[in-house]
Amino acid sequence: MMQLGVIGLGTMGANLARNAARNGAQVVLFNRTKDKTRAFMKQFGTEGDFVPAETLRQFLSALGAPRVILLMVKAGEAVDAVIEESLPSLRKGDILIDAGNSHYRDTERREAHLLRQGVHFIGMGVSGGEEGALRGPSMMPGGDPAAVKKLLPLLRKMSAADGAGGACVTHVGPGGAGHFVKMIHNGIEYAVMQLIAESYDLLKSLGGLTNKDLAKTFAAWSRSDDLGSYLTEITARIFTVKDPGTRKDLIDLIDDAAGQKGTGRWTTEAAMELGMAIPSINAAVDARLFSGEKEYRTKAGKNMPTSLLPLRRIAPGIVRSALELSVICAYAEGFELMAKMAAKKQWNLDLAEIARIWRGGCIIRSRFLVTLQKALTGSSAAKKAILMRLSGVRQRQWRQAIAAGIARGVPMPALSASLWFYDSLRRDRLPQNLIQAQRDFFGAHTYRRTDRAGDFHTVWNR
Repeated sequence: MMQLGVIGLGTMGANLARNAARNGAQVVLFNRTKDKTRAFMKQFGTEGDFVPAETLRQFLSALGAPRVILLMVKAGEAVDAVIEESLPSLRKGDILIDAGNSHYRDTERREAHLLRQGVHFIGMGVSGGEEGALRGPSMMPGGDPAAVKKLLPLLRKMSAADGAGGACVTHVGPGGAGHFVKMIHNGIEYAVMQLIAESYDLLKSLGGLTNKDLAKTFAAWSRSDDLGSYLTEITARIFTVKDPGTRKDLIDLIDDAAGQKGTGRWTTEAAMELGMAIPSINAAVDARLFSGEKEYRTKAGKNMPTSLLPLRRIAPGIVRSALELSVICAYAEGFELMAKMAAKKQWNLDLAEIARIWRGGCIIRSRFLVTLQKALTGSSAAKKAILMRLSGVRQRQWRQAIAAGIARGVPMPALSASLWFYDSLRRDRLPQNLIQAQRDFFGAHTYRRTDRAGDFHTVWNR
């Protein structure tokens, strides 16, 4: 029987502990607040083979060598604190797994620090929320391949099914690759959620749909091959929920300032570091930040003049195409960012395998990932299928939806950015040649030419 130690019994830690026990592991438990451990045992102690510990020393003593310890504490200083407190008692060959949303650079630093003691450090992205943690998440472990190999038999049992006979877990790559891939997952998640929110706004503001209509529309979309996904499924359910106190639709009573934990911003920072544009993801991050500027929005908005074009009611099918094609762009941005970072860090990420392990358990699981996985393995039919979706009537409707929103003053940062991304990709020539001329004019920054090699400077103001 495999042993697994779990430090941190918050919702995610508790559910992963229960998941591991249900799949045959003996799980040793420790939480700094002893009452949490006692409450866990009282509520879930009969579900599996759990060994509660009230001190860290007792916890470490209960684990046989080599010890496998899952850290489920808050990302940041708390992870470092647990490592430093545990380190004197750790032995060569022990494995620490950080399954929180840590920054991949912190993971690389911790791995190097622990390696000097002969201790393996695994940064593992976990997606699926609290339900996924219990029933089967998508898991993205990164670090030493030999150490990860020891974990995979249990992780395969704990993770979600991919729908094709496999488990949603794989050794992503060395160092901080696991947490980096999870970070990109979250960046794509930000984008898709924002795209859905903007589609909802268009349908309600310009389409005249009621919440009941929206529930039916998103439910139908969630059953389709084009837009079937976890996020469209839960969106449909959200529109059906009533507030128990007022019996009004709960969605209409929720404040419009969205929260975030930083992983979307980290994705934007990583793209900036690589000099890469990810406009759909960046727009989603900006939209969340701007939604939090409630006081500024309220004050400034009162004095903003408005000149809108005549209202034309928008059909749901037009919004559907805009959402579908924009989501494709969001995935494209995320996967290209992973490819570029993998090349820089020499991680050798298997992008098709990453698409596969995102097919189940995780927040961005969708039917599109099946086609994307095939395209990333080199399937010309899958690549053609994606290009066909981006052409013809769908693309015209994508443009119609954005034009209608702009005409009526509906903010669509992510939908607009996705179309900008697509149009910039398809253009042979962008207008940044003028920017290079301007830079050379005022700063002698030089420019390159299309007809000859080298760097050139012109004295423009003769």
